[in-house]
Amino acid sequence: MTPMVHLLLLPLLFSIAGGKDLEEKKGPFENTVLDVPEATPVPYPLYQFQVTDPHVNDFRLSGEDVQDISISKDGWLYLEQPLDWSREKQFTIMVEALADEEVVEGPIDVTINVLDVNNKAPYFNQSVYTAVVRENTPAGSVPFIRVFATDQDDPETPNARLRYSLVSEIPSIRDTKLFQINPDTGEISTTEQGRQLLLKAREGIQYARGEDRSIETLKRKFDDYCSVHEVPYEQNPFFTCVQRAEMRRQNLDPLEDPDYTLFVRVQDLEGASQNALSGNSRVQIAVQQNLWKNPGPIRIKENLEETYPLTIAKVQSNDPDARYVLVQKERELKFPFEITQNGEIMVTEKLDREIKERFILVVLAKDENDNEVDPPMEIYVLVEDVNDNAPVCDEVTVFEFQENEPVGGLVGELLAHDRDKEGTLNSILTYTILSQNPPTASETFSIDDASGTIRTLRLLRRREHAVYNLNVQVSDAVFSTNCKVVVKVIDVNDELPKFEENDYGNETLAEDTPLGHTLLTIKATDNDDPDTGSSEIQFIISEGNTDDVFAVETDGKGVGYLVLAKPLDFETSPSYRLQIDARNPEPLMESLEYGSESTAFFSVSVIDVDEAPKFSMDILDVTIYENITKGSVLLTVQAKDPEGKEIGYKLDGDTHGWLELDAATGEIRTKETLDREKVDSFKVTVTAFEKANPEKSTERDLHVRLLDVNDNVPKLVESQAFICVKNPKPVLIKAEDSDSDPFSQPFTFSFGTKTGKSPNWELHQVDDTTAELKLKKPPSQDKTFSLPITVKDKAGVGVPQAFEVKVCNCTELGYCYIAPEGLALGYGTGPTIGILAGILGFCVIVFVVVIKRINKKSQRKAQAEEEERNAMM
Repeated sequence: MTPMVHLLLLPLLFSIAGGKDLEEKKGPFENTVLDVPEATPVPYPLYQFQVTDPHVNDFRLSGEDVQDISISKDGWLYLEQPLDWSREKQFTIMVEALADEEVVEGPIDVTINVLDVNNKAPYFNQSVYTAVVRENTPAGSVPFIRVFATDQDDPETPNARLRYSLVSEIPSIRDTKLFQINPDTGEISTTEQGRQLLLKAREGIQYARGEDRSIETLKRKFDDYCSVHEVPYEQNPFFTCVQRAEMRRQNLDPLEDPDYTLFVRVQDLEGASQNALSGNSRVQIAVQQNLWKNPGPIRIKENLEETYPLTIAKVQSNDPDARYVLVQKERELKFPFEITQNGEIMVTEKLDREIKERFILVVLAKDENDNEVDPPMEIYVLVEDVNDNAPVCDEVTVFEFQENEPVGGLVGELLAHDRDKEGTLNSILTYTILSQNPPTASETFSIDDASGTIRTLRLLRRREHAVYNLNVQVSDAVFSTNCKVVVKVIDVNDELPKFEENDYGNETLAEDTPLGHTLLTIKATDNDDPDTGSSEIQFIISEGNTDDVFAVETDGKGVGYLVLAKPLDFETSPSYRLQIDARNPEPLMESLEYGSESTAFFSVSVIDVDEAPKFSMDILDVTIYENITKGSVLLTVQAKDPEGKEIGYKLDGDTHGWLELDAATGEIRTKETLDREKVDSFKVTVTAFEKANPEKSTERDLHVRLLDVNDNVPKLVESQAFICVKNPKPVLIKAEDSDSDPFSQPFTFSFGTKTGKSPNWELHQVDDTTAELKLKKPPSQDKTFSLPITVKDKAGVGVPQAFEVKVCNCTELGYCYIAPEGLALGYGTGPTIGILAGILGFCVIVFVVVIKRINKKSQRKAQAEEEERNAMM
């Protein structure tokens, strides 16, 4: 394309890109990645490279795919032909900046990613599908057919994400859908309505096991229904009609003679957009007769008087030659069922509902090779209840009832049970009192005939009768059982518990007395009936027990033991005056109240002892950052001597010498810089002691946990490498960081330049800790380059580091070598010394001349070296 055409195209390019700010399409002359949609109208501007060299007046493209791409003299890269994602998804071209046909910058790589657009419609792999489905197929079970479609758009985008739908089905019966399709997989199955109501096969002749399906068998079956006919079979329109129907049923062809036709559709973009593209296909379905039908649930009465084995159901496979196998789903020791080869299910003995009320039979239909020809069938057998069990109750039921309770008081509920089915007339029970011993002039008890609840009909007094024996009859509709009930009249709590002493005096204890020590044994008596709640005695410390220091242990028989439950503290409580009450768990009669005879007193005096200091905190734990300022206070420990004596503090176990403790105040400070990289946690011991008696001391462990800060930068593991010119393999650069996450890896690698890049070196990340350094342009001679490499941690902290790379000729083993310069001439010792002296004198003269020019040349030389170094970076 001529330069003039370039100039004419630019306005058009700008107008095409008008929807996007042109400034977004401009950038520096460096390696660039561009995303370009396929089928973009051309010409189309992609990117404008901006160079810093003012002499650049043209650009040049190279690469295998430059036929579709062009570039103008002012650096605009644009399309000349639309791109096709299906033909090429990515390609790379190289761009060079020219000044009068000479390369002054580059080449750089331009990677173009071709983006897919939705311009390929999905299509089915068949225009017509055929399928056969049996009637009564369970809804939503294993699909009977799957349709499949493909899309040539990018499978990683919604353009190729397909969704299937059922457009219509013919015939349509009362707007009821008989079939359904999985929108994601294209699997087709029956609906619940189709299974239960409308999906029926054509009626046909049923054949027994082993019966052939010849014309002779058909004639014989026809005779069974039409026994009198004089017209030959071939001329009988009824027979020929049956014959044609049977042949049609036996030779189902969904393609030629379908029962149903489904129209299915597939859409891309997951069918969620109005712009989705679609494809269509048909599914022709024939419905096949299904003789494999579940006869259950089967109901049979327990203990049925019949001749066994007894036929209870029959099954028939779709394969007339199938053999039947009956197995149990639940593992039972006894399985009273069997099946004949004609599919008759038989029970072999009487069933007992009280042992098992439901069986699950599994029927298998298999061919001669033991392969299943129909899916396994589960059949439920329900055992119906009959009234064959009498009520049962405990041998003797005992109730306790307190004397003088109001009339109508609840004595208790007699519990009886019937093993017949719950909630039926067979298990409904009726209760009746038949007799009472000893007998009384008037009725004493009543019983609710439905619930068995027994109540009193008059006041009971223990002195009249302490025990009553009742004979209660429990009946169902057929059987009855007599149950024994004993009612014990228990004593009312009309006697108070009494202490043998009301004041047990005084006891003196040292404050370090061990816990559990028994101070006193107390006794009380109660004249109510023994072994009842009225005579049981409980001891309660009602007053003087500050902080629950004391407790009373007892077995309820009237003896109690006063014990020490918590440590004594003379400084807190030097003495105690305890009030102990004796009480019954059973409430007293309304006219009675507890008095002084049920109360006792006891005094305790505490003797002071010299105790060790006590810390205010049991757990000392500190978490700090490792960069805490030296001299900062970590913690101030506090301890107190119970006797008020002066105490001091000391610190042990600081192996790193990081901490110091003020012995007077307990203040703990840092005296050195902490370093989590040495140890992330440590423990020291703090001791509080009496200054006058250091043996009286208490220790506590102080746990210090250090939190990491980003105080280390990633460092290069190796700082030198070499590259062979003949075989310039990339160099691996590895870094490490002493910090922990999130101040460590993954690292990022870049050149320590302003742009972070180099025109003659490439740096690619390999993994979290490694990068690959690659030479793009070999030097003209062997040379060692010092490259600034910046390695940053996860938090973005890092500094440039020198990485020396020696680029040289090398041997086959990879060792650098220097080409020989030729052999030197050999001289004797005398001539050699003379020559050296002459050279030394000449050097002195030259030095005087040269030293005057060195300042001028040094500046020029430094500039030249900088230019050469920049040429390699």
